[in-house]
Amino acid sequence: MLVLAGIAVIAMGFLLRFNPMLVVVVSALVTGLAAGLDPVRILATFGKAFNDSRYVSAIYIVLPVIGVLERYGLQARARALIGRMRGVTAGRLLVGYLLFRQLFAALGLTSVAGHPQTVRPLVAPMAEAAAEVQAGGVGEAEHVKAMAAATDNVGLFFGEDIFLAIGSILLMKGVLQGYGIELEPFQLSVWAIPTAVAAFLIHGARLLLLDRQLARRRQSAA
Repeated sequence: MLVLAGIAVIAMGFLLRFNPMLVVVVSALVTGLAAGLDPVRILATFGKAFNDSRYVSAIYIVLPVIGVLERYGLQARARALIGRMRGVTAGRLLVGYLLFRQLFAALGLTSVAGHPQTVRPLVAPMAEAAAEVQAGGVGEAEHVKAMAAATDNVGLFFGEDIFLAIGSILLMKGVLQGYGIELEPFQLSVWAIPTAVAAFLIHGARLLLLDRQLARRRQSAA
């Protein structure tokens, strides 16, 4: 049971609002020491994990590119595009993005979209532009930005579990197997579909309610 001490470290670290990276590293160290690993072996394990996941450094290439595109008017172009389209509302736009995000995540393409490369430079500005038209120019920028970010989170979180080779599915299989429950990844993926559908319907309803709120804001401002 001592190897579970790492979980307690994570819980306490997040509760006390320490740096997340520091909390995770300390938790891994505590878990490794509790499992009887020596410090050199723990360090080697860290190095192997970093080397196997070195593709994460691609974010340092993506962010400057997004920054340059924004500097030269990417967000302004996105807002202008939505301004010329009739019948597009913030809620409908985000529902479409939610469907897109869930479907691609279900196929294992979790990196096709995301906050830095899609939500910030494209989806959020487009939703803001639509919301300004709906609300008659009344500021709703922060609310719409939050809904755009939440849409990406919901679509990814509940869509990726449908893909049987995703890390979360393999983690659940390992945990259940440790308790003597034998399940195949495909079984877990199938049972993730109803949850994904429910998440789409619930968050989709929230997005359509956003349209009604913006319409009421316009009426009250008039």
